[in-house]
Amino acid sequence: MILTTHALVGAAIGKYVSNPFWQILILIPLHYTLDVFRHGEYLNKKSTFRDTTWKVTLDLLVAATIILLAIFLKKFNQSIAISIMSGAFISMFPDLLTVLYWKLNFKFLKKIYQFHQFVHKRFTDGSPERAWTLRNAANDIIFSIIAIALLFL
Repeated sequence: MILTTHALVGAAIGKYVSNPFWQILILIPLHYTLDVFRHGEYLNKKSTFRDTTWKVTLDLLVAATIILLAIFLKKFNQSIAISIMSGAFISMFPDLLTVLYWKLNFKFLKKIYQFHQFVHKRFTDGSPERAWTLRNAANDIIFSIIAIALLFL
């Protein structure tokens, strides 16, 4: 899944689950569950840091824009807004750990990286199921629409 999908799902859960401990218990396993579904990847092992940076930045900007729009348009109080934002961050956290190992080679994150790769194992890097296509992005779109609906309801 792209970061926007993880962030939106995390934000939607964060709207309804304010305790950070419960958010972690729900959102970390949910992150890996979402990654089991077929989804396109805009990054691969051949991606350079420069290529990675602008794509991740754009991905995060889309997520932040939608989440902040929900917070301001729905006029959530400060505690719910913080819960929504923490949910978005926690939901994306496994990808941050993966990137830290992948690009900066932090050895202590190797097991987390290997588990993340195992979750994606069904669709190996470079396979047609991981290509950035509309068909592969369908699950991202569906999960994102559901999360946006939950945020705005």
